[in-house]
Amino acid sequence: MLPSVEVYILRMVDLIDQDRGEESLNLLKSLPLAEAEKVSERLSIWARLVLEKEADNSEERKTQMCITKTLVEVLKFLLSIQKENPLKEDECKANLKNFETLASLQEDFDIFISVKDYGNHSLMSQLLEEHIKAYESIRSMAKSRKVQATNSKDDSKTKNRSTESRLYRLALLLQSTEQELGAKLALRSLDAGKIEEALKICRDFYEHHCNEQTGKLLFLACQKLCHMLEADVPMITPKGLNFPAVINEMACQAATICSPDLLLDSLELCKYTLAAKEIYGQCQIENYGFIAKAASFGADKDPYEEWTYDDFFSEDGIVLDPQMALPVAYETISSLVPLADNKMYPLDSASVANSPFIKGHNLLLPVKTPICALLQNLMECSQCELALRLIVCLFGSCLQHCVSNNMDMRLGEKLHEGKMLADAKSFLIAMKQKSTSVIVAAVLALLHKVFNCRLIDHNLALGYCTILPKEDMFENLWKVINNTRQNYNKILAVALVGAQLASHYGEAGERQKFEELITDAEWGIQLGKLGISFQTVFRQPSIRKKELIRTLVQNLNVDTDLILKYCRTFILDSDAALQLCIETLLLQSANANQVEGDDTVKQPHSTLLAKSVKIIPLLKSTKDLVISLSGILHKLDPYDYETIENVLKVIQRADENSTSIQLNQALSLLKHLESYKRTSPPVDLEHQYILEHVISLSPAAQTRLPFHLIFFRTTQCFWSIISAELTEESFPTLLLISKLMKVSLDTLYMSAARHVFEKKLKPKVFELTKAGCSSVINKETTKTVQTIQSYLLSIVNPEWAVAIAHKIAQELPTGPDQIQALKFCLYLAEKWLTNTTTKDESHEKAEVLLKKLRMQYQRSATETVLITHKLSTAEHLKLTGKPANLIVLLYEHSSINQRIQNPTSRDYPDIHAAAKEIAEINNLDMNKIWDILLEKWLCPNIPTDEKTQSFGDVQEDEELRRVIYLLQPRTMDYSSRMLFAITTSATSPIGVNQLTFAQRSRALKCLIYLADADTVESLFKKPIEKVKYFLQCFIYLAEFETLNIPYTYESFHRSPKEGMIKGLWKNHSHEPTAARLVTELSLEYKVYDPQLWSGLLQKLLGFNMIHYLRKVLIAITGVPSLWQILNFSQAWRSVILAPFLAASCPPSPKQLEACCECFVVLLKCPVLADLDIIGIARQYAQLDLTAFALGCLLLIPQTEKREQQIQGFLSSCNAETVLQQVDEHMNTGEVAGFASQIRCLILDNIINEKQYERFLKTKYFPLLKLQVMNTHRVKELVDYLANKNCMDDAAALIVEYQKRCGNPILADRSSCDILKMFLSGPE
Repeated sequence: MLPSVEVYILRMVDLIDQDRGEESLNLLKSLPLAEAEKVSERLSIWARLVLEKEADNSEERKTQMCITKTLVEVLKFLLSIQKENPLKEDECKANLKNFETLASLQEDFDIFISVKDYGNHSLMSQLLEEHIKAYESIRSMAKSRKVQATNSKDDSKTKNRSTESRLYRLALLLQSTEQELGAKLALRSLDAGKIEEALKICRDFYEHHCNEQTGKLLFLACQKLCHMLEADVPMITPKGLNFPAVINEMACQAATICSPDLLLDSLELCKYTLAAKEIYGQCQIENYGFIAKAASFGADKDPYEEWTYDDFFSEDGIVLDPQMALPVAYETISSLVPLADNKMYPLDSASVANSPFIKGHNLLLPVKTPICALLQNLMECSQCELALRLIVCLFGSCLQHCVSNNMDMRLGEKLHEGKMLADAKSFLIAMKQKSTSVIVAAVLALLHKVFNCRLIDHNLALGYCTILPKEDMFENLWKVINNTRQNYNKILAVALVGAQLASHYGEAGERQKFEELITDAEWGIQLGKLGISFQTVFRQPSIRKKELIRTLVQNLNVDTDLILKYCRTFILDSDAALQLCIETLLLQSANANQVEGDDTVKQPHSTLLAKSVKIIPLLKSTKDLVISLSGILHKLDPYDYETIENVLKVIQRADENSTSIQLNQALSLLKHLESYKRTSPPVDLEHQYILEHVISLSPAAQTRLPFHLIFFRTTQCFWSIISAELTEESFPTLLLISKLMKVSLDTLYMSAARHVFEKKLKPKVFELTKAGCSSVINKETTKTVQTIQSYLLSIVNPEWAVAIAHKIAQELPTGPDQIQALKFCLYLAEKWLTNTTTKDESHEKAEVLLKKLRMQYQRSATETVLITHKLSTAEHLKLTGKPANLIVLLYEHSSINQRIQNPTSRDYPDIHAAAKEIAEINNLDMNKIWDILLEKWLCPNIPTDEKTQSFGDVQEDEELRRVIYLLQPRTMDYSSRMLFAITTSATSPIGVNQLTFAQRSRALKCLIYLADADTVESLFKKPIEKVKYFLQCFIYLAEFETLNIPYTYESFHRSPKEGMIKGLWKNHSHEPTAARLVTELSLEYKVYDPQLWSGLLQKLLGFNMIHYLRKVLIAITGVPSLWQILNFSQAWRSVILAPFLAASCPPSPKQLEACCECFVVLLKCPVLADLDIIGIARQYAQLDLTAFALGCLLLIPQTEKREQQIQGFLSSCNAETVLQQVDEHMNTGEVAGFASQIRCLILDNIINEKQYERFLKTKYFPLLKLQVMNTHRVKELVDYLANKNCMDDAAALIVEYQKRCGNPILADRSSCDILKMFLSGPE
């Protein structure tokens, strides 16, 4: 019988084989601890044996997975019961860890290995390598987007191997660290040229696993990259990556965290990768894929950098070619830090500098070629600073390699072969010679570059100099100085370095030379900043330095302290220099003005004066200065006020008592002259002065007055200059100058008045007079006139004042301005007369002058009034000396009649205003003149003729029109009462004559014309109709009075009118007055006796009273009984044909008006049948008045004859001319209705004749369209428009016609649709 342990083992194995691991575990836990421990240990051994068998299919793999998982739980249970036995507990833990690892490999990575295989490190490394390859393959496929899902058996081994994290987990399971896997991945990426992946791995490890292993990884990656760059291996680098900087950064990171064994190699790598980085910075990179050095400020700046280096020297060299420089640089690095061929042991080193001699292998030989090539390239490209730094490092590494392996010569001979030592020694000697030549050449070149910088690094230059031999050093420094002309900064820097070196080497002579040079260079720099050239006296003896004082003084920014310092520095006489300084300052601007093309910056005169005054206290004696400046003053440009003022002020400040010049007066004169701007060119006297003193005429002479000629010369010279300058604007200043110079002010005022008038007012007077202006007094000239008057009023001598004022007035044109000037002359003369007494000699002279001026004033003022009111005819101007007669003549002006007949016109002269002004000027009584004129024209003693007979109204009587105008200025109350008094009185209230009926009727006519009805009724106490009848009776009585027939108002009123008329006709029919009187009485009292009227018409024709006859015929048209009179038709014919007798073609405006009136009379003629209408039409046609001719034809009584004549006329006339004459002459008045008839006749003829073409583009086409619509003949015009392609016009006509007919068309229809609808419809 088997032991219970064996049974349990078999049972548990069976359960595990059936994938019932949980039941087997429960069984194990139910056993006693001792048995459970034995069973667990036996199961562990069994599982090891089973797992050693390779699983060939999925079932076997599944069984192994179940065994492994179950064993993990079994071992965990076993570990829990092994607390008291530490040895077994450790053994159990180890077994548990192995089985857990195997379970993870089986479940997560589908890897089935035995416990024995798991302990084989080479097998684990092989498995990891396979999975790394699979990982890289899957990543490549993913990037190329060609990944294909597959479930084949061959692919099962690579299950879930695509992620990097799983790969790292697998590495841990396969007993490799993350750093080891990272190193493999990084190096494999580098081998594949995938730089970005490798850099990412290194960066991640440095950030998250900063330890010695990561340091080794970074070192190896950096070393690998250097060798790849040396071999120019193809690689993929990120765009814009500064590769050398990244490599250097990796080397530095490696040096910070690597192990002590790797530290020396890392430092060497850091040193040379930094050099490669700097070489790369000097290369021409097309995409500029490098990081420029950022400027640091304040707290961000590296203190070591700030304290150690000057930041203003940057070497300028030729840009390196990266294709040439970088491979050689990395070849040098690879030769100095080669890859390790064998396993590295503690304290081993890969770098040449720290490596021991190797038998049969010279480590220095690979270094020689790249070093020489690199240095040659750098020197050829003038990268001296980089070459110097690199040669020192390279030679140091080589020297360290040789010296560290041969510390003792004897020992070295024993340890190493003789050939190896000889080779190392010869290499070092050659390297030393090469290094020395490169260093000297680089230092010399760098010295030149340092000294040529804008800011020179003295310490750096001093350091470079100490490298050179003493003799060569001084020689080179003086060569630099001699080859440098005016670059004082460079000279100063070189001199400072030379002085320090001379002091260091104890060379006193050299030091003194350099210190003198330093002094000159410092002054060159200081004066150069002020714009002063120091070249002429640079490195010259001190005595030559005096030549520069004048230049120093002329500079804007040089002060006295600097000049004194300059004198002290170069041991010059300060007192003489200061006096020269003052003179130079004062004459600086004067000299600059005289030198053409002088570009020297001029200092303000105030600055020059301030500098000069500031220097005066520094002088020991001012006497020589005052004497010198007094002489200089007379030689100065007379227009250079600023220099003159400065000289005067300096003399005043130095010693005022040492000169005879009136300084205060001179300075005051200068103040006035400075404020004044000259208006006239220099006079001959000035040119003469310029020639005498041999100076050029300054441009300021055009704007300034000469100081010397005004201040130092005579009064005559003064007036020669001042007279030409007198203007309204300049006078105040010139007055102050004259007062200051104590000359005659009357002369100044007279000259000023005359000059201002001639130059400013007189041209304006003629300009405005030429432009038609009556007066020149406006806003612009008022001030000038007032200025001239103020000058004249300021003259002390009254005779001079009147004389100059009268002369100015005489030169003014006749008009209001001359009147005002003469008034001012009168004022001055009256003022002169008032200020004298009868005893004075000038009193009589003043009286005579005043009388002459007053007479001239009255004549000129009267003439001006006539000119102002446009009444300056020759007839009127002759009467300017007789003002009363002139006023009477003015009221007889023709414009008075015109203004009564046509009051709307505005071009009539104002006779009242002119007469009133003339009366005021000549001291006349205007009321007396008016009364004389009223009596003359209202109550004339001369009988009236036909033109002024009593039957006419005010409009027809010229004298009554003058009376009406004469009464307009009077009040209505005065005028109406005066006229009423004349009407009702026997004698004239304005004269001594007896009043006739004619005079009284004239007064009543004026009263009714002027006054309104209420005023007239209030005066007569009768209704207005009775007053008018009263006037009518007075008119008839006046006519009887003319015929010497004694009638009174009462006798006329009582007498029978028909008998009176016939008696009058019987006795006085031979007189035109009687004929008109009889006609008026017959019409007034309706006496229509045919025999009487036959005689009247005959007499009116005989007396040629055509115009009056026309009125009479129109008046009796309403009396049919008179139509039968024999000469009735003859009278009509004569009246109608009268205008044609004097008319010509083309008719004048007056003749045209008469012809138009004739047509109106023709329309009123009651006996058209007795007239030759066709003949009258021909008369109109001959005058080219076709519209009136057609109108005459329309008046033919016979229908057939009328139609015939009209048709013949229409066929020959110009229809457009007829329409135009209708518009111009027949659209208003009594013929307006007849005009429409003529227009319709013409338009109908156009439609009948289809003459649309002639009127299509004329202004009469709208009338034509209206006519066709009124006559319903639209279709004809529509057809014409359609044929002419005027579709829109045709459609618009149809729309308008249909609207008038009450059939509006919808607005949305097109022109074609409207046309088709209309043409296709019924008529």
